[in-house]
Amino acid sequence: MLLETGFPSLWVAGEISNFKRYDSGHCYFSLKDANAQVRCVMFRGRAALLDFAPREGLQVEVRAVVSLYEARGDFQLTIEAMRMAGQGALFERFEALKKQLASEGLFASERKQALPHFPRAIGIVTSPAAAALRDVLSTLARRMPNIPVILYPTAVQGADAPAQIVRAIGLAAARQEVDTLIVCRGGGSLEDLWSFNEEIVARAIAACPIPTVSGVGHETDFTIADFVADVRAPTPTAAAELVSPNRHELLGRLAQLKQRQARVMQYHLQQHMQKLDQISRRLVHPGQRLVQQKRDVSQKSRQLQQQFHFILSRQQQNMARLSLRLAHLKPETISARQALHQRQQRLQRSMWQGLERQQHRLQQAQLQLAPWDPQQVLARGYALVTRPSGDLVRLATDVRAGEMLNVRFSDETIAVEVRQGIQQQTELGL
Repeated sequence: MLLETGFPSLWVAGEISNFKRYDSGHCYFSLKDANAQVRCVMFRGRAALLDFAPREGLQVEVRAVVSLYEARGDFQLTIEAMRMAGQGALFERFEALKKQLASEGLFASERKQALPHFPRAIGIVTSPAAAALRDVLSTLARRMPNIPVILYPTAVQGADAPAQIVRAIGLAAARQEVDTLIVCRGGGSLEDLWSFNEEIVARAIAACPIPTVSGVGHETDFTIADFVADVRAPTPTAAAELVSPNRHELLGRLAQLKQRQARVMQYHLQQHMQKLDQISRRLVHPGQRLVQQKRDVSQKSRQLQQQFHFILSRQQQNMARLSLRLAHLKPETISARQALHQRQQRLQRSMWQGLERQQHRLQQAQLQLAPWDPQQVLARGYALVTRPSGDLVRLATDVRAGEMLNVRFSDETIAVEVRQGIQQQTELGL
């Protein structure tokens, strides 16, 4: 108890030795350096929080409290947290660079570029041997296989990786052959991902004119590249899903739009068909119109003749009355008789001329109507085909074999029987 209360929680660095994990989940090992070693225990609850697997020979840093294993009287360290050696300094560098770049506005949302909905080509900055590349390519092939993919190869781990990543991003920006760029690699320790925490990589991503997606590590991993990129994806696979439209969703949407268009077209077609039916009901057959016009002409001709005879009769009556008056007045002078005779002749000529003009107009009207006379059409060699019911047969495709029809010529109507129709010819290959 004195050991546990007498020493505060402290950080100890060393190499793991004699590591054992029991079925209970508790871990027992020794932590050693060149001069000494100490027994350690890490209980199941704390061990479950580790993001890596401890193993023999691994250099680690542990936060521990001093304790005593009373059953054997052994001095030991009870481990509360463990991290890879050197992560403390790396984390401090990470936080310092993050604070610096944030103060410069490189993380500001207003400088972020929107990803295109339908990219013409997608670029990938990663290692050709990385498993992340296979995940990205398989995801893009599944979602939208027709989008071209261009790889800008680079190392993603090691001392040369940051410079190579910067060159790959610069190459993509210079070529301008893609409109979306994925910078990605798979998961790993803080040291494995450190290339994406370097300042030169962060500034290259921030200066890239192409919308950039960072997909580095697993969902719980964060790098400086995530903050400066236009979009951060939790995994490389998620990055591929962010930059590519879903082909199946688009096809489904297209099918919905196609069905909607078909419904709209069907609706408008029905509307126009109804309007056409209404108009067709108001239309009059040319034959019926011709018969009606012929009746109107005949009626007007009779009216003109009656009117002419009425006017002529009344003029004759007027002349008779004038003659009687003249007879009573006894205008026996030759000049008066001649003038009366001349007026009589002029009147008669005027009446006959008027009659001739009316007859001429009547003849002209009859000549204009003659081509529309059904009898004249039949006289030119045409025939009128009807069913026994009187319905007019307009199309040959309406006739069936064995059907009785009436054929009217200019002089007579005969009954005929159809031996073979158009449809039977089609079926026989004629």
